[in-house]
Formats: sequence, structure tokens, C-alpha cells
Amino acid sequence: MKIIRIEDLKDKKFQIFAQTSEVQLLRYYEPEPGIFIVESPNVVLRALEAGYIPFRILVEDRLFDKQIPQVFEAIEKIHGKEAAEDIEVCIGDHEILKDLTGYALVKGLWAAFRRDRDVPLREFLKDKRRIAVLFDVVNPTNVGAIIRSAAAMGVDGVVLTRASVNPLYRRASRVSMGTVFQIPWTQADSEESEGVRLIEILKENGFYTAAMALTNESVGIDDERVKQKERLAIVLGTEGDGLPVEVIEDCDITIKIPMHHGVDSLNVAAASAVAFWELVRLRRN
Repeated sequence: MKIIRIEDLKDKKFQIFAQTSEVQLLRYYEPEPGIFIVESPNVVLRALEAGYIPFRILVEDRLFDKQIPQVFEAIEKIHGKEAAEDIEVCIGDHEILKDLTGYALVKGLWAAFRRDRDVPLREFLKDKRRIAVLFDVVNPTNVGAIIRSAAAMGVDGVVLTRASVNPLYRRASRVSMGTVFQIPWTQADSEESEGVRLIEILKENGFYTAAMALTNESVGIDDERVKQKERLAIVLGTEGDGLPVEVIEDCDITIKIPMHHGVDSLNVAAASAVAFWELVRLRRN
């Protein structure tokens, strides 16, 4: 490893942790894949296990002896000793890192990784039976929570529209508890995400499409027509606005969670967990 003591906050190599937005990180090496930042040791370890190798780590000096050996032991075990040689470990005390990032580091450790290319949508769909489709979900907390539920409940993969938050945005990956590295996902390109095109592609690839929405035609998520389908895409919309009308109309069926006490809906992340449990259960058994 190469240890670098942080003395000048204006040094460009530290700016990816601070003044660089998520969109700028995503496009950092455009047209090549960009960068993503992971916060907290546990999520960093999940990224390592998924095959990623950090090129730069930011750590509080008081936590160096506790966290860095664990991280580098994992790197050497998974990727070999040579992979660890060129990694830069940037060290600073709590206050200087707070000045750099604008707030306290999560668990005192961040790491920067290069992205891989997204798997093309049609290739991604080939071996899946139960998938979640996130249609323009723009809240990173919801994206992270949905992906965590999808992983926990046995969903085969997650497809996101281009307007949805990228799962490797730091808050999304942190909220997911690193499950963004444990379950397959991909983002459709702009053309595939346009209007109802995504739904059409899902149908072309053999998926029965179920829109989660409150309409007069909605059926319960325990409807046998849905549960028995060999290939099922559960389509979820953004918080508040939900799914566009044209997307709902183009799906094969509209489903809802039966409610009590006058409650009409749940947060999209909570609703996703309930739906995944019900609609993936038969395949688990």
C-alpha cells in the first residue's frame, strides 16, 4: 500500500471524496465507466467480495490500525498480494477529514473503486425468473432499501430505468448494507427507458409484467394469475407519483397490497419487501 498523509485539502486526488458529485463520479472517465465511493468497512468488504479492487482509501488515523489490516487482508485473500501494492491509503485526523468531506466519515473509512460496464438489458434478462423493475425511483435511500429486500427475499435481479438513482451511489449502497454487490442489477439505457419501451422489452423476453399501483383494476399480490407465472417482472414507481399511467396500462396486470385501518399505501421500499416475499415464495419452496 502507499500511505499518504492529508495535509493539503486542495490536492486533486482527495476531491473525489468531497467536491465531486455522484453524477460527476459516474461520468469521471466518460465514455469509459467512472468511479464510485463506498462508505463503511462492511460495505467495502462486500465490494471486495464482488470482485472490485479499490484504488484509493480514505481513513481516520485513529482507526487505521483497526480497519486497514482487515481491508488489506481481504484484498490479498480475494485478489492476491500484488493487487494491494498500488492502493493509496489517505490518512487524516477526524477534523481534517470532516473539513474535507463536509461531515464525519461513516465508520471512519471510505474507498474509491472503478466501475464496471452495465450488463446490456437483454443479456441481463436471459437467466432471470423473478425480477424487480424500478421505474424512475430517484431516492437513493429507497433504491438501497429495495435492493436489500430483493436480495433478502430471493429476487433474481433488479432492472432500473436510466432516470433511477444508480445503485452504486454511496447512500444507496450504504443503505443496502452492501447487497448492491450481492444481487445482479443493471440500468437500462436512455432509449430502453423511454415511455413504455422497457415494458415492451420485458414482454419480448418472456416476462409477465405486474405494475404495483392503486387502480380500480388492481388485484391483490396473492392473485394466482401472478404467483404462478414462470417469469415475472414486478414494476415499482417512484415515491409519491408512482408509475406513469401509460406504463400501468401497458403492463399485463396491476397489483396491490391489501390494506387495513384506512391506510391506502406504503412507502415504495416497504411495499417492495411485502411484494417480493409473496411473489417469490413459491420459487423458494
